[in-house]
Amino acid sequence: MSCFQFKQFKIEQAHAAMKVSTDGILLGAWASIGSAKRALDIGTGTGLLALMLKQRQPELHITAVELEAGAIQDAEVNFANSGWQDLLLVPSAVQMLQVDKPFDLVISNPPYFNDSLKSPALARTTARHTDSLSFSELIEAFVAHSHSLSRLALILPCHEAQIFINRAAEVGLSLKRHCLVHSKPDKPASRSLMEFAWVAGVMMQESLTIHTETGQYSDEFIALCKAFYLKMSD
Repeated sequence: MSCFQFKQFKIEQAHAAMKVSTDGILLGAWASIGSAKRALDIGTGTGLLALMLKQRQPELHITAVELEAGAIQDAEVNFANSGWQDLLLVPSAVQMLQVDKPFDLVISNPPYFNDSLKSPALARTTARHTDSLSFSELIEAFVAHSHSLSRLALILPCHEAQIFINRAAEVGLSLKRHCLVHSKPDKPASRSLMEFAWVAGVMMQESLTIHTETGQYSDEFIALCKAFYLKMSD
């Protein structure tokens, strides 16, 4: 599918290696914006997360960083066609990013394949594998561009999520919110939505099931995502 229509914006994705996914939509809807004024979207791809955050909080100043040329092409179009003209797209690796101020919120739907069989398509490999952005480099980017009250939100498969949690703890980051995502009620959790912060405290444990036993979207998934999906009523 070369285009994905949401309620308030459209995603062109003819050139990006990674298309719109349930993972990205979940993260964009679930991440807590709170009182954040500045946000950094690492590996924005088509720009989905940046646009979802902007819809939720139009006053939020968002910098979106992307390395892959095809994704940059799509993100440029998607930002230009949206109703929010102050989105900043930086065509660069986040490791090279230089900004004057730290961010209140950093969000990412990061690559997570470490040593699995790689796709012959270079762009898709870059998007899916950690070669271009390892977990340690993502954490380092958050460290470099955060302040004492900043938060980091991301989604990963559950096995990789535990690896990330352990790496984050090594630099003093605490897991503040953790949502285990199930595809159906009888299935084990397949994804972890996570929010990290520098301030230690009690972790909020959550769970979410996407589909009912009959394959329909669950009430909780609809409640989370209805502001975005075109065919979900408010």
